[in-house]
Amino acid sequence: MGSTRTAAGAMSLQPVIIQWGVSSYSGWGVNGLNIALNWIRDDLFAPVCSMPVRTEELALSPLEWQRMGGFLRNSAAFCEQLAPHPEQEIGVSIPVLRGLGNNLVGSRSVGRTVVTGQPTVGVCYLEDTALTDEARERAKACTEILAGSTFVRNTLEGAGIACSRVVLQGVDPTHFHPAPRAGWFRDRFTVFSGGKPETRKGQDLVLLAFRAFARRHPDALLLTAWHSPWPASARSLDANPALAPVEFLPDGRFNAAKWATDNGVAADQVIDLGHVPNADMARILREADVGLFPNRGEGGTNLVAMECMACGVPTVLSANTGHLDLIGDGNVYPLTRQRPVLDQGCDGWGESDVEEIVETLETIWAGREAAARVGERGATFMAGLTWKRYAAEIAEVIRQHL
Repeated sequence: MGSTRTAAGAMSLQPVIIQWGVSSYSGWGVNGLNIALNWIRDDLFAPVCSMPVRTEELALSPLEWQRMGGFLRNSAAFCEQLAPHPEQEIGVSIPVLRGLGNNLVGSRSVGRTVVTGQPTVGVCYLEDTALTDEARERAKACTEILAGSTFVRNTLEGAGIACSRVVLQGVDPTHFHPAPRAGWFRDRFTVFSGGKPETRKGQDLVLLAFRAFARRHPDALLLTAWHSPWPASARSLDANPALAPVEFLPDGRFNAAKWATDNGVAADQVIDLGHVPNADMARILREADVGLFPNRGEGGTNLVAMECMACGVPTVLSANTGHLDLIGDGNVYPLTRQRPVLDQGCDGWGESDVEEIVETLETIWAGREAAARVGERGATFMAGLTWKRYAAEIAEVIRQHL
């Protein structure tokens, strides 16, 4: 692959392959998209995606579309080069970023091709703490491994896998920052909950706590963004016997509102947003009085929770796994009553206490001014965790091997 020039044509940029898909609708997708945007804007590298980029999954401004033109063309050309080599391993002489998940299973390119680079840098987000000999063998394919949280670093090192540093993901402060509300829910106490619907994310605990809270407070409103490209994951929520089974729409999407009403939440006390592109979330989050995240396990630092904090929304976090990197001095409401999750591969996970969640919602409902100060401290904390910093830290690691 040839070098790429900036918009001004002043300098050539080193191509770097991002070996996972980019999107405005999923965690990994938003991660890769923001690496690409920031590298292009800051003239750090010329990113190339080794998965087909579906433009309908990108929510960009007209200026961003203009600047991303070269990225889209180069990515399409590279995918065409890879297409005749499905299921093969192909080495290239340029850097490759490879996503690493549970047991260090790595992301692949188009046609399930594996591209290895010089260097190959692993970016690791895992929740399952059971790492096998296969994981240790997979780690050898990476020149360095970057951990998405202190929890991930400790998990890797506990299994004898070297991790060079922790690099926390970020937010886009041009979107996610404190600002006035539009006032859509001015007469309501709005509880926001977001994330891929699954037992790990704890939507069952949100529903149980909100149901109890809402019975005391008719003004309570549950605002959900419980959708992902993998809706079947919601079936894992049926593991909680205290709740009725999950429901799905005819097109296969998770029916969050129906699940809530089936479990005793009044129809006028729940709004499900459906799929929302990342860039549109900030105006929604700022309408909330509280963000609620009783997640059982987070390999990263929970991007949606970070975005709530960045908007100045008082945020409730389970004090476990990746969330611990976000909990500081009075910047969130931590859920500290954490019972161990005893399933295999869940070391460090926590089961939040529903009563503590309800008590915390009551505290915020009764003390709006104090809650606003917590939200301000959360926004101040998040001001240092941006995608610009994240992309620059990854770029620094890559440059050390060029």
